[in-house]
Amino acid sequence: MTTRRHLLRLSLASAALPLIAGSLTPAHAATVGQPAPAFEVKDASGKTVKLSDYKGKHVVLEWTNPGCPFVAKHYGSQNMQGLQKEFTAKDVVWFSVSSTAPGTSDYLAPAALAAKYQAWGTSATGLLMDDSGAVGKAYGAKTTPHLFVIDPKGTLIYAGGIDDKRSADPADLKSAKNFVRAALGESLAGKAVSVPSAAPYGCGIKYAS
Repeated sequence: MTTRRHLLRLSLASAALPLIAGSLTPAHAATVGQPAPAFEVKDASGKTVKLSDYKGKHVVLEWTNPGCPFVAKHYGSQNMQGLQKEFTAKDVVWFSVSSTAPGTSDYLAPAALAAKYQAWGTSATGLLMDDSGAVGKAYGAKTTPHLFVIDPKGTLIYAGGIDDKRSADPADLKSAKNFVRAALGESLAGKAVSVPSAAPYGCGIKYAS
């Protein structure tokens, strides 16, 4: 009985945690050091966006969901917008990507989602609507946020969490090591990325079943 009660407590505690890894990464998911998966998807304005159109530039893909407290941490503090602004000014292309499935509690239609990020002052190049989840699954995106950096040759050079502080507390940003800033800075300087991957953290992506 004691063992059963202990297992039940563990199960309930795990279910309550917002910090989750999401679904298992598929075998075909993107791999650091290999070509980034090609995609073609609509942005929030209905424009078709192709990854191939940006070859020759660094591209950042940031999986996002405004209903997630971890996303709210980085946008409410202006941390994400500051990072976007810093690197789009250096000719980096930055796409925020929503893979939240229509019909789920956090889903927002394109216009409403775009309005939310505009109110937050986003500096991203665009907001991509991956309603089917095909792009997210191709990259193995697990959480919001989950970030991927692609170099001008089309190679994936970073995949993982934005930083090393796995919490929803904005106060932790002061001491956080930002892996995305480091990866972009090193690559733009012609150096190898010293930390090419890190565990993502945040809310599990609500993919279409």
